[in-house]
Amino acid sequence: MIKTIILIGGPMKGTRFRPLSLELPKPLFPVAGYPIIYHHIEACSKVPHMKEVILIGFYQPNDALNKFISNVQQEFKIQVRYLQEYTALGTAGGLYHFRDQILAGKPDSFFVMNSDVCGDFPLKEMLSFTVQKGGGSHCTVLGTEATRQQSLNYGCIVENKNTHEVLHYVEKPETYISTTINCGVYLFSPDIFCTLEKIFKKNQEDNYNYQAGNGWCSGCDPNMQMKETIRLEQDIFVPMAGSGKLYVYHTDRFWSQIKTSGAAIYANRHYLALYQNWHKERLAKNGELKPQIIGDVYIHPTADVHPTAVLGPNVSVGKHAVIGEGARVRESIVLEGAVLQDHCCVLYSVIGWNVTIGMWTRVEGTPNDPNPNKPFAKVDVKDTFSPDGKLNPSITVIGSNVQVPSEVILLNAMVLPDKSLAGSCKNQIIL
Repeated sequence: MIKTIILIGGPMKGTRFRPLSLELPKPLFPVAGYPIIYHHIEACSKVPHMKEVILIGFYQPNDALNKFISNVQQEFKIQVRYLQEYTALGTAGGLYHFRDQILAGKPDSFFVMNSDVCGDFPLKEMLSFTVQKGGGSHCTVLGTEATRQQSLNYGCIVENKNTHEVLHYVEKPETYISTTINCGVYLFSPDIFCTLEKIFKKNQEDNYNYQAGNGWCSGCDPNMQMKETIRLEQDIFVPMAGSGKLYVYHTDRFWSQIKTSGAAIYANRHYLALYQNWHKERLAKNGELKPQIIGDVYIHPTADVHPTAVLGPNVSVGKHAVIGEGARVRESIVLEGAVLQDHCCVLYSVIGWNVTIGMWTRVEGTPNDPNPNKPFAKVDVKDTFSPDGKLNPSITVIGSNVQVPSEVILLNAMVLPDKSLAGSCKNQIIL
């Protein structure tokens, strides 16, 4: 029996994803027509003997999350549960806190996946790789290649090229270590909890000694790591490297992080491309009395798209969205209830829930794609502002319930929810 744990974080996370994460937990944001973690669960459902998927985070239970769990359980016929942490416990603290629920039923092994990654997850291949290595390995890490410069932004892995054993692991190093990076997908055997228990007890002991040496009231550092917090990368992988119990499985398939709205556009493109192999029925087709489709496009069945509109490539249109006569949409995500009036043009943008785009209006962003001339390049997570205080060009993001008038231009803009714009906006954040 196998289980999967998906770490979904909480409201304090995903701040770079705002304003999109103001309305909906980031893991539920739709990419290629489905929530981000829907793609995780779909990949898990294809693994033989997968019995349960557990979501761990510190979001308050809400209607959107409950409805999502109910829907995926019915679709994939697999048990899905949400376990809420009482506070942020780190990437491994939640695993230890809910160890009894994870170990219930005595699973042979379990996957752990970060919710802010996307890709063509090779879970079955990881499982076969781990079985070949024998039952002695605690963990297999999914790894991929990055450029030398971009590798500094990830966990870096030094391996034995013959056995794929991890010899050295450094999380976000200051200097070059390796171009093999951690993808945020892991396969553990249950005995990893022995290691977690040792780390937990050590943290408790260190915290007690710190308080005893500094006095209870005045000496405690409010920024000190909580004694319940366990970091998977620093506390587990760093000491485990070189012990013969940590391995890396390489993938050359599509993989990316989703830290920003620009990364969501990039992920949307690749998930739509994957539909060509696995779910052609999800892709819109050209036909009589249908809009012109270029490339890969997802249109929700309840959306109303005028036959003279032109969509694609790489466009997702959500529930009950309306796209008017002569509209042009490319490389964009149009969310539920949005209205794109006649002859508007939307390029490299995310149009939020219940937004109205006026007639003949142009909404355009700047793509944040990896450098095509560099092999293994990933999406860069750029700062919102440049060193001189100017807004860096990026995807245009329009928050929910925004009214954009007719015959204006929005270029490289970020608009927070519930605004009514009066005119054009370029390189600005509208608060």
